[in-house]
Order: sequence, then structure tokens, then C-alpha cells
Amino acid sequence: MAWFAMMWFGLFMVALITAVVFFVRRKRSTRDQAEPPSPQQHDAARQKVLEIVQGMHAAADGLHGFARVKALRTYMDSMSDGLELASDIRSPASGSPRGEWVIAPGAKPERRILYIHGGSWIAGSPKSHRAITDRLSRLTQACVFVIDYRLMPENRYLDGIIDCQRAYRWLLDNGPDGTTAADFLVIAGDSAGGSHTLGLIAWTRDQGLQAPTAAIALSPSTELMLTSLGSRANLESDVMLGPTVKKMARIPMPLLWWGTVLGMRLLPTSPMASPLRGRLHGLPPTLIHASESELLLENAQRYVEKARAAGSPVELKTWPDMVHVWHLFTPLLPEAEEAFENIGAFLSRVEAGGNLK
Repeated sequence: MAWFAMMWFGLFMVALITAVVFFVRRKRSTRDQAEPPSPQQHDAARQKVLEIVQGMHAAADGLHGFARVKALRTYMDSMSDGLELASDIRSPASGSPRGEWVIAPGAKPERRILYIHGGSWIAGSPKSHRAITDRLSRLTQACVFVIDYRLMPENRYLDGIIDCQRAYRWLLDNGPDGTTAADFLVIAGDSAGGSHTLGLIAWTRDQGLQAPTAAIALSPSTELMLTSLGSRANLESDVMLGPTVKKMARIPMPLLWWGTVLGMRLLPTSPMASPLRGRLHGLPPTLIHASESELLLENAQRYVEKARAAGSPVELKTWPDMVHVWHLFTPLLPEAEEAFENIGAFLSRVEAGGNLK
């Protein structure tokens, strides 16, 4: 019972995100990028996003178990159908990690980003997150490698982590055109992928590997939400996660705990699942984005406070009234473009050796 509750939570997140992004894709053909939206257009766009978020269960309505998982994965992958990309999408060479290269015009092979997609560790793919990866490649003039890591429930949670670790080792010495060292290597991810991002930077430190230039985590999960669910801050304002968390709060804690252990096949207190519980010293410059309305905000703030206390240069930038991982909704939401501009400014400061907040 508890395992299915946790699965429902993840599937609900995916369904809402995918539906909103699908709507954004349909609206892209009518945009004028050179002209900023009027206040009326802005309000209408936000309202449209909220309306779709509030009503999104249709992607796998009536399905259960793995049939529901498959339907959501198919739906997510369809999000990029018809999307106009500036970047070239390439498959990696034989023998490389599974994934895809996203390479914007002018991107340099020695500049690389490892991107880890979200999807509650059960859905999502390189294809589903092309809005973000295309934008990152254009923004940074870097070649983005999106790892197609193994997903639950047919794989262990740990299998996805292993895939990300292998991809990082590989990217240190391999670009889209063959073997060559990286002189700029960023790890980035959103939501569940943001959790893997924060875990990965700690792992590179512990392994004594070359540190990434920086890390970027967008609305990351920093700790599994297993306690005090019914009294969580932003429970009412988080239109994406709040309704499902309210339902989860009704499950007895022992069932929820052991259901999570059985589903993820590791303890929720493990730093691999909850980076907040790990050692946060010696981390590379890290930028975290979060909405002031989302349930994950509080734990993101705790992560930043703990990392700073340990001496790591970690920053948090927040936006009011945004849905979870609003970066996916570019260019419909001006705040999404603001977020990418903030990422660009952060990376420019890192490369220039400037002081971080």
C-alpha cells in the first residue's frame, strides 16, 4: 500500500509537469521572442499554467501499476514533438553511456554539461527535457550530455546513481567528437535529477576526482519527505505537489517508511537519497533554484544553510508563485527566462573567479 502511495506521488508530479510543458510547446509557434509579454499576457500565461496543473490526471487516467508508468513515460517523451530546437541532437558513439548530446550552434566540444533529468526517478528521458537542455547549450556555448539513467521500478534507485557516476567519469575525457579533456564541466539537473546532481558532487569529492566547474540544481529534492507531511510549509500553495502530499499524510508513518525502503531499496536517510543528510564540505560552486510556493523550498534552504556552514560556496535563488521546475515552461513564462539569465550570470562569475554569495 505504501509503495503504491509513493509511486502515485511520483506519477502525479510527472503527469502535471508533462501536461504543462505540452501546452507550452503548442504555444511556442505564436510567440515573438523580440517583444516582451505585456502584463496581461503574463497573467494569462500564468493562469493557463495553473489551470492545466490543477486538472492534470488525464495522461494515465484509469491505469494502474506499471501500465501507468509506461503511459506517463510515453506522454513525457511526446512533449518535444514539434519543438523547434536551435541545437543539434546527437546519439553518443558506440560504447558510450546511454543518453544524447544537445549541441547548440557555436558550442565548443571542450565545454560540457552533464544534465540529469527529473521525473521522480520513474519517468522522464533526454527527449522530455529538451527545452531545458537546448536552452542551456545556447546559454553556455557548451555541449550538453543528457544521461539516460536507469529508472525505477524495474531498476534499483542505486542503478540510476551508478549511471550518473559513470557518465561523469566519461565526460571528463570524452566530448561529442571523441576523446579530449574538458576545460569546463558543469553538473545540472532538475527535481529528482537535482537530487542526483547534489549527490554526485559529493561523490566526486569523496572519490578524489577532478571537481566540476559548478553545479546547478533546479527545484531539487534534497531530502525525502517522510515526516510531518500534513504540516509542511507551502502545503496549500504548492498546486502541483500539495494535493498528493495531503493524501500521503494519511498513510501511517511506519507503512510510508517501509514502503519507501521497499520501493527505492535503500533507507530514506541515506545521503544517496537525501543529499541534505550527507557531508557538505568541499563542494564546487553550486546554484540552487526553487519556487517560494513549492514544498521543496524548505529543504533546499536547509541544504544551503548546512553547506555554507561547512564552507561550501552554495547559493539559493528563489522566485515567487512559480510551479515546480518552471524552467520547463520557457518561453511562456518570463520567470523561466529570468532563471536562465541568472544561471548564465552565476556561471560567468564562476569562470571569472569572482566572489559567490
